[in-house]
Amino acid sequence: MLAKLTSKNRVTLPKAILSDFEGTEYFDVTGKNGCIVLTPVQITRAGAVRAKLAELGLSEADVADAVASARRA
Repeated sequence: MLAKLTSKNRVTLPKAILSDFEGTEYFDVTGKNGCIVLTPVQITRAGAVRAKLAELGLSEADVADAVASARRA
């Protein structure tokens, strides 16, 4: 199968290939031994949550206490 590089540096991947990656929106792109390698990745919001907790000054112990309190109620 062929994929064409457009003048705007865009590549359309064949449906037959992408059918194996249903639901995948992002790929990590690397160059290896003269080849372009696409690796599917799942973007998580865990980093954003950790950043927000740090911004609020909350520790793991604070979160554990909040969960324990919610489970008791």
